[in-house]
Amino acid sequence: MLEGAKVLSFTHYMQGPSAAQVLADLGAEVVKVESVKGAYERSWSGCNTYPGGVSMFFLLANRNQTAISVNLKSAEGKQIIYDLVKEYDVVIENFRAGVMDKLGLGYEELKKINPRIIYCSCSGYGSSGPYVNKPGQDLLIQGMSGLAALTGASEEIPSPVGTPVVDQHGAILAALGIIASLYDRERTGKGHKIEASLLSAALDLQQEALGYYMNGGRFTERPHTGLSTRLHSSPYGIYRTQNGHITLGMTPVEKLKEIFTPRCMDGYTAEDQMNRRIEFDRIVSEEMKKRTTEEWMELFESLGIWYAPVNEYDAVLEDEQVKYNRNILTMHHPEAGDVRVVGHANKYDGKNIGIRKLPPKLGESTCEILRRYGYSDETLKEYKEKGIVNWEN
Repeated sequence: MLEGAKVLSFTHYMQGPSAAQVLADLGAEVVKVESVKGAYERSWSGCNTYPGGVSMFFLLANRNQTAISVNLKSAEGKQIIYDLVKEYDVVIENFRAGVMDKLGLGYEELKKINPRIIYCSCSGYGSSGPYVNKPGQDLLIQGMSGLAALTGASEEIPSPVGTPVVDQHGAILAALGIIASLYDRERTGKGHKIEASLLSAALDLQQEALGYYMNGGRFTERPHTGLSTRLHSSPYGIYRTQNGHITLGMTPVEKLKEIFTPRCMDGYTAEDQMNRRIEFDRIVSEEMKKRTTEEWMELFESLGIWYAPVNEYDAVLEDEQVKYNRNILTMHHPEAGDVRVVGHANKYDGKNIGIRKLPPKLGESTCEILRRYGYSDETLKEYKEKGIVNWEN
């Protein structure tokens, strides 16, 4: 779908590599540009997960790409990038704001070499402004953007989402901006600079909640019942059952009266589900404890009430719809062995996108790519000895 598009990816951690991986999955030729020591994610992994000694963090977001290893602080290394930029369509980077400019690789400099370049900067807060020098990390952004304050019980601390949802949403928005810019360039012939920040991504995730709040919506305090948000009517949340938990969506009060203890909801109306939602939800929470999860699921299914189990990952991986959608891919890695990863989310014409290339070894395509631009084997050998380029033997 993006075959023919050529991307230089100066990315690390999660947001940048995930955005580059979306483009690579869709067929773009993505070259990961790393330092001679390698990207940070090669040497770190959450949960100390290193199958076969390989960082799982690196394996998560670098498939379908090639890699070169270049010392960007050297004059020769900069010239290598200048040579490549002449023929590449996209640059994506997520260094701290200003780093690429100091390296001589910012948008204004590269635009002189290739006026059609599409340049995407991913950052915590944007490329300028009062927070430009603050550290930008998913967890920090969840806190300061208001996202964490939406969830968690009132007597407990606010609860951030337990996966880097802002990083990954920011990655999708960055990839979207790049694809839109590629389309526009075909129409106008002009390149673009895209700024994709985690802060903006976090606010984008809260369009509904912020929209209500800014326009007179009455929020509750963070509930201590099963109600999972500060803005929806009851029931809408995760409720304790006799033997576990269950997710229950918005359900008309009249239907609840049919399945709960007789008369426990006498006097409550549909309006009370919003206007007296905490009080209403206390009753829902107590009633839900009176049956097992399995009993509730069977009853809800028979009545057409919206519900879902609360699955741990072992159940998710065995879920029949997850298997049917083929959301999980297995890559056969020469060092890590068989590694399971989450695949590209969309299907196209009924087909899933697979793994064309394994996540690359450090600098595995340095020689192949630079030879195309006139660098001789003697020059490459000299550059490696001087620490200008690198590759794993």
